[in-house]
Amino acid sequence: MHSSSGSGGGSSPGGFKRSGGRTSLAEINVTPLVDVMLVLLIVFMVSAPLMQQGVEVNLPKADAGSLNQTEDPIVISIEKNQNIIFEKKNYTIHSLAARLASLATSKPGSQILVQADQSVNYGVVAKVMAELKKSHFTRVGLVTDPEK
Repeated sequence: MHSSSGSGGGSSPGGFKRSGGRTSLAEINVTPLVDVMLVLLIVFMVSAPLMQQGVEVNLPKADAGSLNQTEDPIVISIEKNQNIIFEKKNYTIHSLAARLASLATSKPGSQILVQADQSVNYGVVAKVMAELKKSHFTRVGLVTDPEK
């Protein structure tokens, strides 16, 4: 066996093998990977709150005092025994849906206030709010008493 210690076919000073005058890099460029991961992080941060299921409520904003209203708001009341009262009549959730659909065509964009007794089951209030959303009412508010 014969060993040669010449410059042909040996290793370069950096530990890379030379083949045909080219050196190969042994490091990985992670910059594109980091860029993609940051973009995905931003996309998920923006889209996560949008994936929450719920009823959209557009409450009026006021600094203090009463609101100046050009029209009287429409009031839907839910009594302690879960009776739904609208326009001085008792409604079931299904009959309320039909009435809200006709109201949406005659008075679109009306402000609706929901008054519910605090002991009423949350599911009943959620159903009324869902029917308001289905009828395309966006100006919906919940009526509460101020704490003293």
